[in-house]
Amino acid sequence: MTTVKVKRKKLKLRVVFLTLILLVLLGYLIYFAFNKLIDTNIKNIYVIGNQVLKDYEVIELAKIQNYPKILSISSQEMERRIKANPYVKEVQVKKRIGSQVYIYITEYKPLFYSKVTKKLILEEDKELYSDEPLNNIPILINEISDKSIYQKLIERFSLIENSVKQKISEINYVPNEVDKERFLLSMNDGNYVYITLPKIEELNKYLEILPSLENKKGILYLDSGNYFEIFNN
Repeated sequence: MTTVKVKRKKLKLRVVFLTLILLVLLGYLIYFAFNKLIDTNIKNIYVIGNQVLKDYEVIELAKIQNYPKILSISSQEMERRIKANPYVKEVQVKKRIGSQVYIYITEYKPLFYSKVTKKLILEEDKELYSDEPLNNIPILINEISDKSIYQKLIERFSLIENSVKQKISEINYVPNEVDKERFLLSMNDGNYVYITLPKIEELNKYLEILPSLENKKGILYLDSGNYFEIFNN
């Protein structure tokens, strides 16, 4: 019996000894990996979802243009810095294996640029002063003295799809005795479109209508009647 007890005791000691060795090795590996992680610079930066802001502008906002150590700045700090930009609606920063940083951006959609006030109008009633309009953004060329109509223009313009909005070069407020919410849109393909604010969603059919015009240029009346008047050569 004594011999058996001694053998069991030796076996337990061996197990304890091996366990300690494994724990020491595991601790060393964790320490080594952690130190390597601390010493690793950001290798790749991916910016996703931005349209107005350029990739390099987002990276500069986050202050990681010099590819610092991956742990020298937190995701929350980068998000806070980027969110300070007025174009940014939402932002999420993710650090991933391989020292990679992914920045997911949601911007306020630009609606149009007012030539009179020199303001860029964004969705959700956001406005920014700007000396120059953005590319592919319609320009409101005249003043709308009725503030309620101007506000309605902003609200209704957000319903226009981006693919159609990019086709509009100028917005001209042209009310008449019948309709105080009437506009004439100059399209960058040479056509003109009359539209009234209650029917502004009809503009989303513009790309579907174009093939039926057979490359002819003219005025499309979407404010009433829905017909096309061809320009005389």
